Amino acid sequence: MRRVAIGGVGLTKFNKDNVSIESLMLSSIKSLFDDTSNLTQKDVDVVITSTNDNSKYLSNIMSELAGISPKISHSVESLCNSGANSVISAFSYIASGLADVALVVGAEKFDNPGLVLEWDMSRGQYKHPVYWSSMFTRSHMRKYGTTMEDLATVSAKNHKNALENPHAYFDKEYSVEDVMQSKNITQDVRVLDCSFPCNGSAAVLLASEEYIKKFTDCPVWLTGLGQKTISAGFTKNEDLTSMKSTKYAASTAYMMSKKGPRDIDVAEIHDAFSICEIIEVEDLGFTEKGMGNKFVKTMYDTQDKKINPRGGLIGSGHPLGATGIAQVVEISKQLQNKAGKRQVSGAKVGLVQNMSAAATSSTVIIFES
Repeated sequence: MRRVAIGGVGLTKFNKDNVSIESLMLSSIKSLFDDTSNLTQKDVDVVITSTNDNSKYLSNIMSELAGISPKISHSVESLCNSGANSVISAFSYIASGLADVALVVGAEKFDNPGLVLEWDMSRGQYKHPVYWSSMFTRSHMRKYGTTMEDLATVSAKNHKNALENPHAYFDKEYSVEDVMQSKNITQDVRVLDCSFPCNGSAAVLLASEEYIKKFTDCPVWLTGLGQKTISAGFTKNEDLTSMKSTKYAASTAYMMSKKGPRDIDVAEIHDAFSICEIIEVEDLGFTEKGMGNKFVKTMYDTQDKKINPRGGLIGSGHPLGATGIAQVVEISKQLQNKAGKRQVSGAKVGLVQNMSAAATSSTVIIFES
């Protein structure tokens, strides 16, 4: 199996402007080409688009608009972790020898009809994600004593981190008290405990060890990959205080990379709701089970940016098809020491955890500089 690395990245400002998904994708592709030395359209033999707007021939449209005629071109749709799964698809083509250079671009519009799934209708009044987050929150509170203030700390931390991210949807700091006083959606979830759908696009370039030298002197290697699907419906979770698919995916990624939780210097994890980050730092092995709330509070108190330095989904916004790729962009920048004011000092090993629908599926990727 051939080694594969990130050779370039591109990103748009997350917003709610009235633009087409094609324009969003083209903007991040242009950003990637501007960022990547010596890259031409002829170098790219795979184009993968990540989006839940799956009513179009989008990968081929974007290939044509970008002036690329790839060997392989298709879209990936797996709800919120479409982005990370797209990156793994590109990795697979290159590692297997079927391709040498792949462009992965993800985007979503805030009003994309794909955000409401036909399958969700079977849940009746529980079709909105806020209900599963409320159930996870209540379960963790009962079992481990997590409080509403603990949840508010996650949001306050990530909004503060987002202030150093010029591409973030939010540019306002919220205190723990501000989050505590924001409007309740359910008994356990407030408005500021939630990530927000928005417009956004992100792109990454992957290449084999032979080709990566053309594009960068500081490649970021993908050394561990893990994926797991449990079900489509969140009620299949055996324990609503844990995200089983994330634990499986992380175990596989750690084993492949020969790394463990203590080796991770910086991580982008899927904080669709405040409770997600608390559970995920536990399930990824960064802290003991039931201690996620204290772990996050310590980061907030010490201004430690190890987890979600760009502001996570809560601070940066959550354009579904772009989210996982934006996470990869951030980790790539961190490991190349190009993250500016949000740089985590000495970061050499990074992790991305991207999931869908109450962790019914999860993807974990480990990167090394």
